[in-house]
Amino acid sequence: MTKLKLGPLADDKPVKINVEIPASLHRDLVAYADALGQANGQTIADPLKLIVPMLQRFIATDRAFAKARARPRGHSGTTEAERSG
Repeated sequence: MTKLKLGPLADDKPVKINVEIPASLHRDLVAYADALGQANGQTIADPLKLIVPMLQRFIATDRAFAKARARPRGHSGTTEAERSG
């Protein structure tokens, strides 16, 4: 089986939010929940619970975001010479 980016979901108390997603994304979440459940031997009753770990994984693996976050505020990371030319 293909290695998925998410592992088993932690048993964590959720915080309720309201968000509207496209129907196609919901279908993808349902399919991903099925694949993740099969890969990890667990049943995922609510595919929407995948959203938080997916966002966490996305942010944790976004190198540009990590670099931007590490920079002091107001520092673009480019020199004046790079901007002008």
